Amino acid sequence: MGEPIERCIADWHRVLRGELPGGLDELLEDDVVFYSPIVFTPQRGKDVTKLYLNAAGATLGEGSVEEGASGANKPGGGSKFRYVKQILSGHHATLEFETEMGGKYVNGIDLITCNDAGRIVEFKVMVRPLQAINLLHQQMAAMLEKMG
Repeated sequence: MGEPIERCIADWHRVLRGELPGGLDELLEDDVVFYSPIVFTPQRGKDVTKLYLNAAGATLGEGSVEEGASGANKPGGGSKFRYVKQILSGHHATLEFETEMGGKYVNGIDLITCNDAGRIVEFKVMVRPLQAINLLHQQMAAMLEKMG
């Protein structure tokens, strides 16, 4: 694991499995920027990014990211969320995911940028197809209201 992004993504997968002590607090830089597929304005800061990632985990993966309950890449996990492709280079990663929400297929990517310390400084989520975005928007809004 020579490149910073390799360490970062290994830690991201540990967070999803609930195995990284400190979880998102350890992995996210204080001034991280989060780009949501449902909100136009970039969300800045660790607290708001944690809120969005946990809401996304609860919406897409049937559990909070921070608590490691998403089931992503977890043997026997109940979630249908799974990463199907991973591209890492330098400080950047593209992680393609698939899941199902309300009987609808969801395909998307997480674009993650880290610093030299392997901490996430930018997290961008893109989702397709349109029906999945519409469903995600409805469910994320409800989840954010419930969590906030």
